[in-house]
Formats: sequence, structure tokens, C-alpha cells
Amino acid sequence: MNPTSLLGIKGVVDILIVAALFYRLLTLVRGTRSAQMLVGLAFLVVVGIVARYFDLLAVRWIVDSLKTVWVIAFVILFQPELRHALAQFGRTRYFRSFLRGDGFGVLGEVVRAVENLAQRRHGALLVMERNVGLRNFVETGTRIDARVTAELLVTIFSPGSPLHDGAVIIREESIVAASCILPLSANPLTAISLGTRHRAAIGLSEETDAAIIVVSEQSGSISVAYRGVLYQRLNEGQLRSELSRIFRLRPEDEPAAAPESGTAATTTGAEKAAG
Repeated sequence: MNPTSLLGIKGVVDILIVAALFYRLLTLVRGTRSAQMLVGLAFLVVVGIVARYFDLLAVRWIVDSLKTVWVIAFVILFQPELRHALAQFGRTRYFRSFLRGDGFGVLGEVVRAVENLAQRRHGALLVMERNVGLRNFVETGTRIDARVTAELLVTIFSPGSPLHDGAVIIREESIVAASCILPLSANPLTAISLGTRHRAAIGLSEETDAAIIVVSEQSGSISVAYRGVLYQRLNEGQLRSELSRIFRLRPEDEPAAAPESGTAATTTGAEKAAG
């Protein structure tokens, strides 16, 4: 391989990386006020190029004087977008295994909300996303994009709330959407006594690796569905332990989902404690 071809390959890779970075930046600022600021910065760059081409001394002097502060101004203006981009980069599945402890603060808020809902006997269906994306189900509901708090979850599932029907989907530290539609379990051996929320929880757990929490409207009992198995009648401590166990699992250690042709597995909190 001669130096010319090597330089050509490097040039192509360089262009692709720059194009990817610009594309990512545009997707981050699209639909925000930062998009207008980005257009303003681009305009200043164009003005600088034009000033150099036509040798406009005064304009060139102004643009050259601004060069020293452009980097600082860029960081200040786009601080939220830069933080969001770095956070998303750190949340990719390649780095998630190093940060598994970070999600346990959210579990506390979820457990507190579930306990409150169970005491009030307000039906609830909460989906906690793990490695398998749930974008298709998010699109069936109403976008929320708010930080997870027990108070917000309790408000969403209050009977008077327009979003209390359907499921809430939680991704990392955010409530992504509410009133989402989940697939019902297709397993014919699922217990007839189970209601729609429990069937939907089992159905999604058969298709994904999400942890789905159900609060019964009739009894106030708490259940967790994971990998096709429904753990029923859990108390607060058992719920916290089960969620902690699920979110500590690595992909290679996870059990396979329950087969559709087999018996729908269910277990109770007492059985888990005895086991």
C-alpha cells in the first residue's frame, strides 16, 4: 500500500468521523433553542470566510478577535446538549456493565411509589427497561421525559389522571412515557384468574428482558414479571430484593424466557422466601 492510498483512506475516515459528529450535534439541538444559536455560529463562520476571500480588513479583525473566545462560548451555549451527549455515551451497553450500581437510586423511588400505590389500591403497571430497547412500546403512549420520582409515579396512576391506563416505561433515571400499550401474553396456560395488567406484564416479559411491576387494583398486591415468570404477592423488602437481583444480572447470566408452549410460571413472595 503506497502512501497516497493510505492518505486517501485516512482522509475518508477523517471525513466520516467529522460528518458523524456534526450529524450527532444536529440531532441533539434539533427542535431546541440551541438550534438557533448553532445557526448564528455558522453564520459567523461564513462571514469570516467571506471576509478573508474579499480581504475585508475590519471584518477579518473582528472575526479573528473572536476566535479566542469561540471555544469557551461554544461550551457555555451548548452545555445542556454536551452533558446530554456525554451521558448517552456513558449509558451505551458497552459501558453499562461498569455502571450497574448507578440505577439503584431509581429503584428506591420506584419501590416507594409502588408501596404507596398498593396501600391506596391504585392499579399500576411499571416497566423498567434494561438491555432490550422498548422504543416500539414507547411510541404507543404519551411522552413524559421526566426524572423518576415516587410522587410523579403516584400522580400518574391516580384514578383521575388521564394517563393512569396503560403502562409507564422507565429508562435509566427517566420516565420516558406513560399510558403505553403492552402485548398480552399468548401463553394459553396463563392462569385465568390473572387480570389484564398481569397478562400484559407477562407478555412483555416474554419478549424482552425488562422488569415489569404490577399493582393489583382489587387487592393491592404487588407482582413482578421477568423473563416470562410472574412473582406475586411481594412485600416491600421482597420487591426491592427482586429488582436489585434483576438489575445486577449480566446478559450472560440471564435465564432464558419462559417458552410459550410451556406452563406459565408463577411464584409467590412466600415461596421465594422459603426457597
